[in-house]
Amino acid sequence: MIKEENFRGTFYPDSKDEVLRYFDHFNKILEDVKLDLKAPFEPKAIISPHAGYIYSGFSANIAYKIASYKEYQRVVIIGPSHRVYLDGASVALYDGYSTPFGEIEVDLEYSKKLISRFKELTFEANAHKEHSTQTQIPFIKYYFPKSKIVEIVYGKIGYQSLAKMIEYILSQKDTLLVISTDLSHFYTQKEANELDSICINAIANKNLDMLDMGCEACGMIGLKAILDIAIKQDFNTKVLDYRTSFDASGDDSSVVGYTSAIIG
Repeated sequence: MIKEENFRGTFYPDSKDEVLRYFDHFNKILEDVKLDLKAPFEPKAIISPHAGYIYSGFSANIAYKIASYKEYQRVVIIGPSHRVYLDGASVALYDGYSTPFGEIEVDLEYSKKLISRFKELTFEANAHKEHSTQTQIPFIKYYFPKSKIVEIVYGKIGYQSLAKMIEYILSQKDTLLVISTDLSHFYTQKEANELDSICINAIANKNLDMLDMGCEACGMIGLKAILDIAIKQDFNTKVLDYRTSFDASGDDSSVVGYTSAIIG
């Protein structure tokens, strides 16, 4: 069964050509500012935002662009559930997903292995009408055309439990992990910058405690889990970009914050 995207035509364009215009535009900016796109270490995971591409696509694109210099057998996306209450987390058991760039195959064997290995995991179809994970899929299909995907949507789960899954996932050398999260929501630009700087400093300094000092990431559980593993395994972290919806809308009265980073 091929899963149709629920947010195609809303969070990102319906057509391949329109999505390519976004990606080409983002990459032209990177060329113009001569940003060094060579990763200072091999990325094992990226942190990527999940709003409409007009708002957060530039931040997400940098992470995918930098990570794409290596090929991966699979890309695992982990994102929070915004619409469905979940105890634990759900792993998608579809054959694949449709994308503007064609179908992308789900790594079903690996997805089932995760369910059999971790008691917190199941498959709840309604949980996979989720923008935090689906907004990542066109990037993955474009930058990693040979990769399969695994989609995990989490609800009520401790970050330590999610960290155990991440530790196992990252033990596979041919796997890239995507942690999907936005930052603060609906503050003024000044307030958002102050709150989001806490999240960004926590990522940059691998400081788990700092996340509880005012960071308001909607994917906080995923963020804590990946930082927990980064600390335990002495991974490097590098923040790549930060912006808010103000950069696209020009409205500084109520903004949403976005960042991207690489970990490895």
